[in-house]
Amino acid sequence: MDEQLPKTTQDMLVLFADVSGSTRLYEALGDERAFSAISQCIAVLRSVAEEFEGRVVKTIGDEIMVVFPCVLSGIQAACAMQTEVGAITPVENNIHLAIRIGLHFGPVLIQSGNSDVFGDTVNVAARLTEWANAGQIISSDTTIAVLPPLLRTSTRALDATPIKGKSSNIKVVEVLWQESVDETLMVGRTQPSIHVASSLRLKHGNVEVVVNAARKKIVLGRDELADFMVADKRASRLHATIELRRDKFVFMDHSSNGSYITFNDENELRLRREEVALRGSGIICLGHSLSKDAEGAISFSCESE
Repeated sequence: MDEQLPKTTQDMLVLFADVSGSTRLYEALGDERAFSAISQCIAVLRSVAEEFEGRVVKTIGDEIMVVFPCVLSGIQAACAMQTEVGAITPVENNIHLAIRIGLHFGPVLIQSGNSDVFGDTVNVAARLTEWANAGQIISSDTTIAVLPPLLRTSTRALDATPIKGKSSNIKVVEVLWQESVDETLMVGRTQPSIHVASSLRLKHGNVEVVVNAARKKIVLGRDELADFMVADKRASRLHATIELRRDKFVFMDHSSNGSYITFNDENELRLRREEVALRGSGIICLGHSLSKDAEGAISFSCESE
């Protein structure tokens, strides 16, 4: 590694996924068939990663390393990876492909001209992958703490484990991807409900915008270039995006101050560089809580034709 090249540090979600029991696969199937099966699995993992805005850093044999811009997109991708690999046709009657996933969020070192990432966050994610069993998604408590409270209910705390090079143990948390029924965790991958909204209507003062099949994506913010402009200094110029993704209207925060969403009859949800599927109706505030004031509040409603 050239020490003279400029380096930058950025917070990212680092994910490792590897094919469980690959040595036994080669023994049972032979080199050619095992290599083909693992390659198929890696291709599925790559496709899912890209669908959730992940960047594949590298693949090494039966393992793939991906980075994501935020925790939520990385965990969504991990859940989708487990689902997709589980759906792959068995190589033989008693031989099913399975993967184990470890992920961790934190600062990574990026060197100019090099697609690889380095640092403690990468090392912890790799160690957590080693801790995982086939079919598991394992993370750290500090990573899960970044999720909105509602989504933390789809996880469970396990043991604390020592990590090589760390002075203290890491508290290990499992993501319950098979048991999760929350739309916001598996956004874009869940089966549609009986009543699927065909449009999302946003209102702020005299401004009204509809997101639907004809207009699948809008940008919200205080800049005149935003599709939905909100004259509030607490909002970023290009604060958030709403995108129709399959049958879900996904709200993605890109700001420093965060976004606050209140679904009807539920507690307010704060997002900071995370995303959530909008459902029913409610209120969106850019850069401040609705409890502080209602200035700049945007009402939304999912509607069916």
